Amino acid sequence: MYKIKIITVGKIKHQWLRLAINDYEQRLKKNITMNWVLFKDEKKWINYIEKEKTYFCLDQKGKDVTSENFSDIIFKNKTISIVIGSFIGIPEKIKKKAFLNIKLSSLTFTHQMTRLILLEQIYRSIEIFKEKKYHK
Repeated sequence: MYKIKIITVGKIKHQWLRLAINDYEQRLKKNITMNWVLFKDEKKWINYIEKEKTYFCLDQKGKDVTSENFSDIIFKNKTISIVIGSFIGIPEKIKKKAFLNIKLSSLTFTHQMTRLILLEQIYRSIEIFKEKKYHK
């Protein structure tokens, strides 16, 4: 079983977004153990990340990857941690320590929307890995 830890700040404010995130969590739980590490305080969030050994960051200035590339990143590692920035982004010291910084898009999303987009891409990664038709 693959394990993904998502480290982020803030909470989901909208019920419709929570429902969409829950939908993808249900789809993923057959193949991946998801662990959300949520912080209200940015200092605690940064301190936690600094203790992580291996993680990658979602960063608008990060490497541009395809869904296939993203699937390779996810499935080359049995356990992976992913950092989603807060409204102020991700501090440079955190990005420098990451094994990879990737962007989901050149567009800017709220950290709340990024959660949903990330889960959809993780689900898509599974479908690519299994060579299913969802990706097409």
